[in-house]
Order: sequence, then structure tokens, then C-alpha cells
Amino acid sequence: MKRFVKGGFTALMCASLAACGSGASTTGASTASTSTATQGQAFKLGGSGPLSGDAAVYGTAVFNAAKIAVEEINAKGGKVTFDLRFEDDQADTEAAVNAYNTLADWGMQVSLGTTTSGSGQAVSQMYADDGIFAITPSASSLAVVYKDAQNAADPYGNVFQMCFTDPNMGVASAKYISEHTDLGTKVAVIYRNDDNYSTGLFNAFSKEADSLGLDVVNVGTFTDGATDFSVQVQQAQAAGADILFLPIYYQPASLILQAAKAAGFAPTFIGCDGMDGILSQDNFDKSLAEGLYMLTPFDAGATDELTANFVKKYQEAYGEVPNQFAADAYDAVYAIAQALEAAGVSASDDQATITDALVAQFTSMKFHGTTGTGDITWNENGEVSKGPRAVVIHDGAYVSAD
Repeated sequence: MKRFVKGGFTALMCASLAACGSGASTTGASTASTSTATQGQAFKLGGSGPLSGDAAVYGTAVFNAAKIAVEEINAKGGKVTFDLRFEDDQADTEAAVNAYNTLADWGMQVSLGTTTSGSGQAVSQMYADDGIFAITPSASSLAVVYKDAQNAADPYGNVFQMCFTDPNMGVASAKYISEHTDLGTKVAVIYRNDDNYSTGLFNAFSKEADSLGLDVVNVGTFTDGATDFSVQVQQAQAAGADILFLPIYYQPASLILQAAKAAGFAPTFIGCDGMDGILSQDNFDKSLAEGLYMLTPFDAGATDELTANFVKKYQEAYGEVPNQFAADAYDAVYAIAQALEAAGVSASDDQATITDALVAQFTSMKFHGTTGTGDITWNENGEVSKGPRAVVIHDGAYVSAD
């Protein structure tokens, strides 16, 4: 099943890295299941994400949560058990291709896909060609599920998402701002214009903002590697913005918060799921994020039994509160287990039978997990439907904004 991507295509994909080892696999990041099943009875569950590098917080969270879910499912001794292997793809498209080949050679039967969107773009066609069902916890670009992402057309058909797509999150953000005028009415935006995640969010937000009549007073941009955001902040401030929407990842957002403080600019800051992780960033002054709002599928402070148990177990195992990447991964493993059990397939079935069964189940079943609000469903293209949650940072912790 090993596949290769020609050099020109790989180089192109490397240039389009979007966001959020060889793994324990090449460095000990892979794990065997805790199943008591005999060899051959457990489904081989693969996945990849950054376990090293700047984006390691995302891949590590996905891997950690997947291990918890697998251990819980295997401990039940039911008909569905898993053997989990996770590779470090470093959030790099070429490394993602190598990770996929390693997993395919291992005999992967179902997958958590990739953690980041750029890596997902690089391997989605490989999953389609090999007929392996994948559901990514956190690769939110439409390009992960569609061959023609620009027009949301020609879906791969066997690559699904547990996370919100970028357009969904952009639309939800615009609606949230329009419904909460107490947070402000004049909106400025700063986004990264060479990143699929950020541009996808911004484009959808901008279109919805126009439809809703939001007063967008300024739009600032930056590219990868930027460290000085004083100009963008000053422009937003001069435009009279009282909301600063940041459809970006937490690393540049932390620098924007610093620049805003230096300029004496204190709007309401609003981010999306990529903002998750800002409180765990090394040497970050958490007071800068006080009052920052974020739309996310997961609220670690929720009191329902399912979420509370997951958060407790994750904290006990890893010494920190799980982020939404972890929660989406936890849900993805359980959704796969639910679908496999409902379909009645076994690990000894051929690959086409397993994949067809999973696609049929995911496009018809309802799933309730730790993320979203209410039931989670999927359309025939692999896009998820679930309600976002709004959280705000208060006293250095995420709390519900509702």
C-alpha cells in the first residue's frame, strides 16, 4: 500500500502548509493498544500530527487524547478494539507523506488523518487512492475533504472532519459578533494572508459580515514569520475599532496582544479554535489574554458528565487541561468505534468493506461527544455539523461565555 508523491507535487504542498513522529513511531510516539484481544482482532488505527516543532502542542494533544480514548474502549472488552499508531509529521507536508507511507506499510485500516490542514492536503488523495477511511480531529481546511476546495466540490468521499471547517467557523464568528453588540460594534481584523486556515476563516467571515451589516473598519494582514505587529495594531486603533477579530493561531496572537498593550489599545479580542493553546504558551503573560473571547467546539469547564470525566482523566495523565484539539481527537476515536460497532464489521474484513461501512454509518448516524452542542452529524462530503461554544479567558482560565 506504500505510495509516493512526485517531487513537484510535494514541493507545491509544502508551500501551502496550513494549520491547526517519525513518531513515537520513529521516536517512540506511537503506542500499542491496551486491548486484551488476540492479535488480528483489533482495528489498526493510524494518525499523524506534529509531535515536535512549533505546532507540537496540537499534535501532542491529539495523540494524548486518542490514547485515552483507545485505552477506555479497549478496557470495555467489546467487539471493537484498537491498536493505535501515531506518527510525527512535524506539520510538514513532505513529512506527512512519509508518515502516511509508514502507516500504510504497517497495515492501517482506519485513521485519524492529520492534525494540521497543510499535512491533510498532502495526503487526502492518498487516503482516497488506498480506500482508507480517515476522520481528522483538527485539519479544518476544505482542501482536506474536497479536491476542489475553492468551490467545495468533488469530495474525496472517505475523508471526514470532526472539527469545524474554516468557513463554518468564520460564519459563526460573524454571527456571534452581530448578536453580542455589548462587546463592541466597530470591528477590525488581523489575519495571516499566506495561510489557508487564516484566509479561509477571514474570507467566510468577511462575506457573512457584509451580509449581516457589521461595521468592519479596518483589515490588517501579515505573513509567516512576522514578529512586529505595531503597524497593524495602530491602524486598528486609529480606525476606532472596539473589537479586534483574530482568525489566526495563538503564537502570532500573543504578539498582537503585546503590541496592543504597548499601544494602550484595549478592544474586545475575539479568536477562533486556533487560539486554543495561548494560555499554555511558554513565558506568555496570561494577563494579556484576560477577557479574550474564543469560539471553539469545546469548553473544558462544562459540567456534563462526559466532558468532566474526560477533563479529569486528561489532567491526571498529562498534568494540564485538554484543549479543543484533544477533545476533538477523543470524540473522533469514539465516533469511529460507534460506527464500527453499529456496522458489525471486524478487523479481519477487507479494506473496502470496512471503509464502505464507516462512510455509510458516518453519513447516517448521530453522535454525542465532548465537543459541540447537541448531536453531531456529517454530510455525504465529510463535513461535520455541530454547534460552537463561546468561551472567555477569566483569571487565566477558559470559562463559558454564555
